[in-house]
Amino acid sequence: MVKISEYFFSTYKEEPGNSDIAGYSLSIRAGLIKKTAAGIYTFLPLGLRVLKKIENIVREEMNCTGAHEMLMPAVQPADLWMQSGRWYQYGPELFRLKDRNERDFCLGPTHEEVITDIAFHNIKSYKDMPINLYQIQVKFRDEIRPRYGILRAREFIMKDAYSFSANEDDLDLIYEKMFKCYCSILERLSLKYYAVEADTGLIGGKYSHEFIILAKNGEDEIAYCPQCGYSANFELAEFKHGKNNNDSNVKISTGQEVAKIKEVHTPGVTDIESLSAFLDIPVSQIIKTMLLKDGDNNVYAFLVGGERELNITKAEKATGKKLELLSQELAKSLNIKIGFAGPLNLTPEVKIFADTGLEMKKGMAAGANKTDYHITNVDCSKDFKIDKWADIIFPVEGDLCKRCSSELKFEKGIEIGHIFKLGTKYSEKMGAMFLDRDGVLKPVIMGCYGIGVSRILAAVIEQLNDEKGIIWPLNIAPFLVTLIAINIEDEKIKLAADSIYENLISEGIEVLYDERNVRAGVKFKDSDLIGIPIKLIVGKNYPEKKTLEVELRKDSTKMTFELDKAIKYIKEYPGKNSF
Repeated sequence: MVKISEYFFSTYKEEPGNSDIAGYSLSIRAGLIKKTAAGIYTFLPLGLRVLKKIENIVREEMNCTGAHEMLMPAVQPADLWMQSGRWYQYGPELFRLKDRNERDFCLGPTHEEVITDIAFHNIKSYKDMPINLYQIQVKFRDEIRPRYGILRAREFIMKDAYSFSANEDDLDLIYEKMFKCYCSILERLSLKYYAVEADTGLIGGKYSHEFIILAKNGEDEIAYCPQCGYSANFELAEFKHGKNNNDSNVKISTGQEVAKIKEVHTPGVTDIESLSAFLDIPVSQIIKTMLLKDGDNNVYAFLVGGERELNITKAEKATGKKLELLSQELAKSLNIKIGFAGPLNLTPEVKIFADTGLEMKKGMAAGANKTDYHITNVDCSKDFKIDKWADIIFPVEGDLCKRCSSELKFEKGIEIGHIFKLGTKYSEKMGAMFLDRDGVLKPVIMGCYGIGVSRILAAVIEQLNDEKGIIWPLNIAPFLVTLIAINIEDEKIKLAADSIYENLISEGIEVLYDERNVRAGVKFKDSDLIGIPIKLIVGKNYPEKKTLEVELRKDSTKMTFELDKAIKYIKEYPGKNSF
């Protein structure tokens, strides 16, 4: 199909600059992509072949669900984003521009506004639904720090789908179809993945799942239970406190021995580690008080164990508010002593949210809300008023599954898909209404389903590689076979290799013919680097014995065949192997 001498093809021995992860390094070295600007990449012919194969798998699986493909514009008018309220909410990640008439537009990071406007004009009755529309389109997000190549780029390719339903039952059916569709896509790619409960973020909605491809250098983390199958995004994982949460180190007083709260002079001691050393107690015996505020300047004190970290996502879920750090000015106006804040002596305006892990703790230390003072012997269940007990921390090693009490495990990975139950968030704001069977005008119920096509390419490389290079799954490898002629300057070998090349093409086999006059080692290394699943090697034995060597990329297995048997093996190989 392609001769290397006629192909736009180049590989590199050297690691590219700023190659933080294997996926990016190998993408550059194998000649799949070229960096054009920070976060912006050109897909070269080899990379585009892989990208198109991924697109086709996504398209086939989407079509099987009954979804219909369309294509929406990359440039979107600001008016639609004003209607949804996201023009200012989205922030600096939104690429904004003006046309020659000074009208505001943006480069689409997502298409909820455009698709909801389409629904507004085209969906009038419950008879028009349910419907699911999708596109494969370029997206734009002005990342503050583009990194990891096309894993976190400013321009990327994504499949996004949007469903419209008249009722929740129909939404549930489509959501379930899309869940299974994404699982099928990843299984066709032979990838290890988890589908986890997740936060809805800026897209919004009431329910969502992320699809995470496991990768040791992934920037996402998941918690999962190997016993019952529970899994969730690290930020949303529910759990029970395990044996390793240092409870055994807490000095607990009971019965008649309960000590009274004691105020201790702690000059200059403003952090957990220093307080632990000063009082000679473990950090788990300290209450950490974090102060945050919402957009209306309502202040919240969040109490967690000293060995734990406050989970802002869970804190926002507990309060129902978007939160940010408390300013020095606001703290001063409420007589809060930063560095010495604690649950006692706070003004009534400050609402106290405490982690459930503190509920039975006694003999604790905390800030006295008085400069250079802390308190000890605190009983968390009695000594101060808690407005709400909630799970507001991250899980750690040793914590237990909330469903079956088995120990949770943790893995890193790469998010490549996210599905949402949007509900009526956009339809209500943008007037996308329909006449229900009872004659009442109602907002359409929406779902949103995205999967990163270019992100899958990078994530596959990140998960499937070795010291030689990429190991592609068969169905997205740029070519199935590399035909390598050793000693191409030998006329007999060249004629034989040319003939075999034509044979492979006539059999419908995707073949990359390496007929360069270079050392065999260079050809083998290039084939391994770019991840071609099968090498078919024409060597000195072929002219006399008519035998070829077949070598598999995934495990370096070597076999010897005559040509007809080699072709038969290659044609049957994808059917016999899932990888």
